[in-house]
Amino acid sequence: MDSLRTPDTRFTDLPGFPFAPYFVDIDGLRMHYIDEGKGDPILCLHGEPSWSYLYRKMIPPLSQAGRVVAPDLIGFGRSDKLPRPQDYNYSLHASTLRAFVERLDLQRITLIVQDWGGMLGLPLATQASDRFARLVILNTALPSGRGNLNLPFRVWRLFVRLVPTLPVGLILQVGTVSRLPPAVLRAYQAPFHNRASLAGAKAFPALVPSRPDAPGAAEMRAAQRALRRWEKPALVMFSDNDPVLGGGARLFRRLIPTASEQPEITIRDAGHFLQEDKGEEIAGHVLRFLED
Repeated sequence: MDSLRTPDTRFTDLPGFPFAPYFVDIDGLRMHYIDEGKGDPILCLHGEPSWSYLYRKMIPPLSQAGRVVAPDLIGFGRSDKLPRPQDYNYSLHASTLRAFVERLDLQRITLIVQDWGGMLGLPLATQASDRFARLVILNTALPSGRGNLNLPFRVWRLFVRLVPTLPVGLILQVGTVSRLPPAVLRAYQAPFHNRASLAGAKAFPALVPSRPDAPGAAEMRAAQRALRRWEKPALVMFSDNDPVLGGGARLFRRLIPTASEQPEITIRDAGHFLQEDKGEEIAGHVLRFLED
């Protein structure tokens, strides 16, 4: 399979990101991950169009309580990239993520998900529930293809389809409440060294199921059914300024029986990328959750 690799030089001296890189080969593709701390794993999954850099504020405090593992999905961060949007599909992402968890033999996982991290991670957690101990759900969804996608998302998907390239730094700024320094914006742009390297980010919006028979829709419906029977701890935290996924916390709090056992937490003054706006605050809530 043809693939691209972002030059390592683009990842030097990124602000707030001193973590050593680790790599694992998944079916001929190199997958990058951060691995900090010791103990039971805390698996942090990013979404679109970010990478493990999104968790940089959360990694230091969480690594005091466990082993923080934050991979870059294929097409993102320091992981290998495929050159065309049509090279990406739900099965590719789901299978490489599952293989990653199995290759590292992660057990007793606390799963933290946001955006596409939830659409991939929550189905995996329900399919391999023996590996997962807890769920932390941030600004994500499980679209089954049976409801209409909301207007902000449809606008976003049209924008991605029409623009020849993606201004990733600008997208991160629009999706946050805080003002991001230029060096941080460049760090989010760093993985995408040319137009072909953006193919995975360009592909993701179109992969959100909009029909019941769309790839991934059945897996997300199955995850919803399984989460209705979920008996392990689950913490739901959404932000107050997410135009695409705002209100989604109610779905997960109703869906997951154990979610009602945790406090209702709304992350104030935070946008879609709430880890960027309030990473330290979110980490504090997760640490208290781990102590229960």
